Amino acid sequence: MATIRDVIQALSSRSGVQTVILLGRDGLPIDSVCHDGIDPDNIAALVPSIVDACNEVGQVTGQGDLKTCAVETEGGFTLVTGIGSDIILGLFVTPEANVGTLLYELRRYRTAIAELL
Repeated sequence: MATIRDVIQALSSRSGVQTVILLGRDGLPIDSVCHDGIDPDNIAALVPSIVDACNEVGQVTGQGDLKTCAVETEGGFTLVTGIGSDIILGLFVTPEANVGTLLYELRRYRTAIAELL
Protein backbone atom coordinates (compact mmCIF):
# COMPACT_ATOMS: atom_id res chain seq x y z
CA MET A 1 0.00 0.00 0.00
CA ALA A 2 1.21 3.48 -0.84
CA THR A 3 2.18 5.88 1.92
CA ILE A 4 1.69 9.63 2.03
CA ARG A 5 5.43 9.96 1.37
CA ASP A 6 4.99 7.92 -1.82
CA VAL A 7 2.23 10.30 -2.95
CA ILE A 8 4.35 13.39 -2.20
CA GLN A 9 7.30 11.87 -4.10
CA ALA A 10 5.13 10.88 -7.07
CA LEU A 11 3.60 14.35 -7.35
CA SER A 12 7.01 16.02 -7.04
CA SER A 13 8.39 13.92 -9.90
CA ARG A 14 5.80 15.28 -12.34
CA SER A 15 7.05 17.59 -15.07
CA GLY A 16 7.01 21.22 -13.97
CA VAL A 17 6.31 20.54 -10.28
CA GLN A 18 8.73 22.57 -8.15
CA THR A 19 7.34 21.94 -4.69
CA VAL A 20 4.81 19.65 -3.03
CA ILE A 21 3.96 20.31 0.57
CA LEU A 22 1.54 18.65 2.95
CA LEU A 23 0.74 20.79 5.95
CA GLY A 24 -1.69 21.26 8.78
CA ARG A 25 -4.22 24.08 8.82
CA ASP A 26 -2.02 25.59 11.52
CA GLY A 27 0.72 26.19 8.97
CA LEU A 28 3.10 23.49 10.17
CA PRO A 29 4.62 21.30 7.45
CA ILE A 30 4.01 17.55 7.67
CA ASP A 31 5.98 16.43 4.63
CA SER A 32 7.39 18.07 1.54
CA VAL A 33 9.63 17.84 -1.47
CA CYS A 34 11.07 21.19 -2.50
CA HIS A 35 13.26 21.89 -5.50
CA ASP A 36 15.18 25.06 -6.36
CA GLY A 37 15.99 25.93 -2.74
CA ILE A 38 12.39 26.67 -1.72
CA ASP A 39 11.92 26.66 2.07
CA PRO A 40 8.93 24.49 3.08
CA ASP A 41 8.56 26.28 6.43
CA ASN A 42 8.05 29.64 4.71
CA ILE A 43 5.50 28.19 2.30
CA ALA A 44 3.66 26.32 5.05
CA ALA A 45 3.32 29.52 7.04
CA LEU A 46 1.66 31.31 4.09
CA VAL A 47 -0.66 28.67 2.63
CA PRO A 48 -3.31 28.78 5.41
CA SER A 49 -4.00 32.43 4.55
CA ILE A 50 -4.84 31.33 0.98
CA VAL A 51 -7.24 28.73 2.39
CA ASP A 52 -8.81 31.25 4.77
CA ALA A 53 -9.35 33.76 1.95
CA CYS A 54 -10.90 31.11 -0.29
CA ASN A 55 -13.16 29.92 2.52
CA GLU A 56 -14.30 33.48 3.15
CA VAL A 57 -15.10 34.02 -0.53
CA GLY A 58 -16.96 30.70 -0.57
CA GLN A 59 -19.03 31.71 2.44
CA VAL A 60 -19.88 35.15 1.04
CA THR A 61 -20.93 33.66 -2.31
CA GLY A 62 -22.76 30.74 -0.73
CA GLN A 63 -20.46 28.18 -2.38
CA GLY A 64 -18.98 26.77 0.83
CA ASP A 65 -15.47 25.98 1.95
CA LEU A 66 -12.38 25.45 -0.18
CA LYS A 67 -11.94 22.21 -2.06
CA THR A 68 -9.22 23.31 -4.50
CA CYS A 69 -7.76 26.67 -5.43
CA ALA A 70 -5.56 27.54 -8.41
CA VAL A 71 -3.63 30.79 -8.45
CA GLU A 72 -1.63 31.89 -11.48
CA THR A 73 1.42 34.05 -10.86
CA GLU A 74 4.09 35.40 -13.18
CA GLY A 75 6.28 32.40 -12.43
CA GLY A 76 3.75 29.60 -12.44
CA PHE A 77 0.78 28.24 -10.54
CA THR A 78 -0.07 27.52 -6.93
CA LEU A 79 -2.54 24.67 -6.46
CA VAL A 80 -4.00 24.22 -2.99
CA THR A 81 -6.47 21.52 -2.00
CA GLY A 82 -8.02 20.57 1.31
CA ILE A 83 -7.37 17.01 2.42
CA GLY A 84 -9.92 16.35 5.10
CA SER A 85 -10.69 19.06 7.63
CA ASP A 86 -7.19 19.61 9.04
CA ILE A 87 -4.72 18.97 6.21
CA ILE A 88 -3.75 20.99 3.13
CA LEU A 89 -1.82 19.84 0.07
CA GLY A 90 -0.01 22.50 -1.93
CA LEU A 91 1.68 22.18 -5.30
CA PHE A 92 3.80 24.92 -6.81
CA VAL A 93 4.41 24.45 -10.52
CA THR A 94 6.03 26.16 -13.48
CA PRO A 95 3.96 27.74 -16.27
CA GLU A 96 4.81 24.76 -18.50
CA ALA A 97 3.25 22.19 -16.14
CA ASN A 98 0.05 20.48 -17.19
CA VAL A 99 -2.15 22.22 -14.62
CA GLY A 100 -5.36 20.70 -15.97
CA THR A 101 -4.13 17.17 -15.39
CA LEU A 102 -2.81 18.03 -11.93
CA LEU A 103 -6.14 19.61 -10.94
CA TYR A 104 -8.02 16.58 -12.23
CA GLU A 105 -5.80 14.19 -10.30
CA LEU A 106 -6.01 16.22 -7.09
CA ARG A 107 -9.79 16.20 -7.32
CA ARG A 108 -9.96 12.52 -8.23
CA TYR A 109 -7.54 11.27 -5.55
CA ARG A 110 -8.23 13.73 -2.71
CA THR A 111 -10.25 11.14 -0.73
CA ALA A 112 -7.66 8.41 -1.27
CA ILE A 113 -4.89 10.74 -0.10
CA ALA A 114 -6.90 11.61 3.01
CA GLU A 115 -7.26 7.91 3.81
CA LEU A 116 -3.46 7.57 3.94
CA LEU A 117 -3.24 10.02 6.83
